Amino acid sequence: MIAFSRNDNSVMSRWWWTVDRWMLGLVVVLVMTGLWLTLTASPAVAERLGLDALHFVKRQTMFLGLALCTVVGVSMMSTSLVRRVCVLGMPVMLLLMVATLLIGPEIKGATRWLQIGSFTLQPSEFLKPFFVVTTAWVLSSQFGGEDIPSKRIAAMLYGLVAGLLVLQPDFGQTVLISAVWISQMAIAGLPIMWVALAGVSGLFGVGLAYALLPHVASRIDRFINPESGDTYQADKALEAFQSGGLLGRGPGEGVVKLHLPDAHTDYIFAVVGEEFGAIACILLLLLFAGIVVRGLAHLLDEEDPFRMLAAAGLIMQFGLQTLINVGVNLVILPSKGMTLPFISYGGSSMLALAIGVGMILALTKRNRFIRPGLDPVGWKAAE
Repeated sequence: MIAFSRNDNSVMSRWWWTVDRWMLGLVVVLVMTGLWLTLTASPAVAERLGLDALHFVKRQTMFLGLALCTVVGVSMMSTSLVRRVCVLGMPVMLLLMVATLLIGPEIKGATRWLQIGSFTLQPSEFLKPFFVVTTAWVLSSQFGGEDIPSKRIAAMLYGLVAGLLVLQPDFGQTVLISAVWISQMAIAGLPIMWVALAGVSGLFGVGLAYALLPHVASRIDRFINPESGDTYQADKALEAFQSGGLLGRGPGEGVVKLHLPDAHTDYIFAVVGEEFGAIACILLLLLFAGIVVRGLAHLLDEEDPFRMLAAAGLIMQFGLQTLINVGVNLVILPSKGMTLPFISYGGSSMLALAIGVGMILALTKRNRFIRPGLDPVGWKAAE
């Protein structure tokens, strides 16, 4: 067990006594659960692709280990360092997203990736936390008495990011980013009429995508009317939950992973439902909910506008991504390739989520020593 003296002024000791250890513990449990579920879901997929049975397990072990180190490392950052990293990192990710459109390989009709040696990078995954924190920085400036059009600048940033996502195309990420952005705008004081107008604009955008893009129309049509097209993956996912019942068929006894090409990524929740049952699914969702609730609880008495907006946006991103993945598995949302945080296989998504969660931990740190004039995220004087 880690033990640090309260009189110890080392970096690790300061971090240990200020970070939310309960939230960190929940993240560690989630990471370990992800590795276990990958061991259950991925061997069948690897063998079907002609790979070593433990191919995805070995890679996921590396990704998860790196993700856990990233969570801890980022959580040690100060509030100002989190802000600087995101403000500087966002334009880099924007340039990489432009690069995907120019030189990225086309996979399943989309250009979202860059091939760097044996590693495939998806810049949009890393852009999400950087965009959320940068937007929070822009919006929080209005509370400091600075005379700048913060909401207009935030709207322009959103338009740029959403435009690049649509060009890839990646409408799932666009919907996610849009929901988080409008929530941040509402927290920052956007009038309710403008929030309603943004919602209507979002619905109009979905309608426009349905009218102009055949693959979007196909997914929505199949969701509304399953008889209108191929619903193989959705049908198999539902069968998996029905087969698993309350307690599941047992570890390794599921068959859905033998048929679904994305059983280790987008549809890993269906594998959980079949092999471990509905009770295990509920417990997994409670684990996600615990992380979200712990994060939001810290914001109840937060007085710093930047920390409030940034942490709230990152928590909403994490929670909404979870809900979208689970909704697709349960066929209550149209099919969309979005990972289940720290559970689904994937390098870019895993590391980007680790950065986001690390930032949540960094922004919600509290000094457990009541000392007037000290920075609440450390033991030094406030900057």
